[in-house]
Amino acid sequence: MVLLCAGSLWSDDEVLVVSPILKRVLYPWLANSGYLRRRADGGSFCVVTYHGVLPESYQVSDPQQDGSLVSAENFRSQLRLLKECYHVVSPEQVRDWIVDGKDLPELAILLTCDDGLRNALTDMAPILREEQLSCLFFVLGASVAQIPQMLWYEELYLLLLAAPAGSYSFDALGMNVELGDRAQRRSAWWNVLKKLSRYDQATRAGFIEASRIKFRLPERWNAGCHDDEGQRRRFSLLNADDLRQLVAQGMSVGSHTLNHPILSQQSSELAWREISESRTLLENAIGKPVWALAYPFGDPDSVTTREIQMAEQAGFQCAFMNIGGGFGAQLPRFALPRVHVTAEMNLSEFEAHVSGFHRDFRSRLSRDAP
Repeated sequence: MVLLCAGSLWSDDEVLVVSPILKRVLYPWLANSGYLRRRADGGSFCVVTYHGVLPESYQVSDPQQDGSLVSAENFRSQLRLLKECYHVVSPEQVRDWIVDGKDLPELAILLTCDDGLRNALTDMAPILREEQLSCLFFVLGASVAQIPQMLWYEELYLLLLAAPAGSYSFDALGMNVELGDRAQRRSAWWNVLKKLSRYDQATRAGFIEASRIKFRLPERWNAGCHDDEGQRRRFSLLNADDLRQLVAQGMSVGSHTLNHPILSQQSSELAWREISESRTLLENAIGKPVWALAYPFGDPDSVTTREIQMAEQAGFQCAFMNIGGGFGAQLPRFALPRVHVTAEMNLSEFEAHVSGFHRDFRSRLSRDAP
C-alpha cells in the first residue's frame, strides 16, 4: 500500500517521494509533539481493524499478499499506545451504545479483526489477553466446518503463482490471462477474483480444481499450507471449535459473510445468502447472538446501497466498511468506517490514521488538486 494513494494528484514517482516524508518525518513529528492526540480530543468513536498477526515461524515471501498481517511486536506496541492515549472499549460496550444508546467514553476505540484466520486464535488472542483487551473477530460462515479450509481467493492467488508461465484461456469466465512475472499474475488474480465473485462457492471451488488440472499441478500442490505449522496458522481458517475457544477467552464474533466474495458482483439472491445465512450458521456454532457484519473488501466498489440494506434486513445491528476510519469520521450505522492496519505502518503512522489526520489530509489534498 502506498500512502496518499491519490493517483490523480501525483505521478507514481512523486507519490513515492511524498510517502516516505509522511512516514518518516511528518507523522513522527506530529506524534512526538502531541498534536495527533490533541487533534483526536473530543472524538466520539474510532474502529481499528486487523487481518491477523504473522506467526513467528512463518516466512513472508510475498509482501503484497501478507501486507495486511502485522508482526506480534507491532501489534503489541499499537495496543499499548491505544491503552495509554485512548479508551479501548469492548465489543459489548459498542453493542450497547448502538442498540440501547448507552454512553461510550470519549476517544473510544473498538478493536476488530477480519477473515478469521487460524492465527487469530494462536497468535493474536494471546497478546490481547496479555493486554487485557477484547476484540470483535469477523469470521466466515465457512468456519463452522470441521475440515480445515482456506480463503478461496488466497488459494486462487497461490495457484496462479504456482502455475507455469504462459497464456491461458478460461472459457467459463470468458477471459484470457497472461501469467508471467509476479505483477502480471497479481493483475490476473484480481480480474479472475472479480469474475468468480459472481458465482457461488461450489462453482469457485470447481474452477480452482479445473485450473489446477489445466496447469498440470499435482493434487497436493499447496501441501505446505496444510502440513507446515507456520503456513497453517497463516492460511487456514478457524473452525467451529476454534470459534468457541475465542468466545471462551472473552472475544466476540461477528459475520464476514459465508465465503468472502465481492458482494456487489453477485446477484441479489447470492448476496442475500452470503449475508443472512452466515449469521445463522455462526450463531448456531457459538451459541451467542451475532450482531455485527463486516463487508468483504469493504470499499465503495464492493459495497453498494443494496448490501447496506440487506445487512439491516438480515437482523444485524450494524455493519462495517474497511476504509475511512479515524476520529472525526461520519458514523452511519450500517457503513461504519474503520482504520485498516497494515504490516508496513510504523507507530506514528498508525496514530495519524487513528486520529483522523491521515484521512482528512488526503481529503484536503484531493479537494485542492487541479
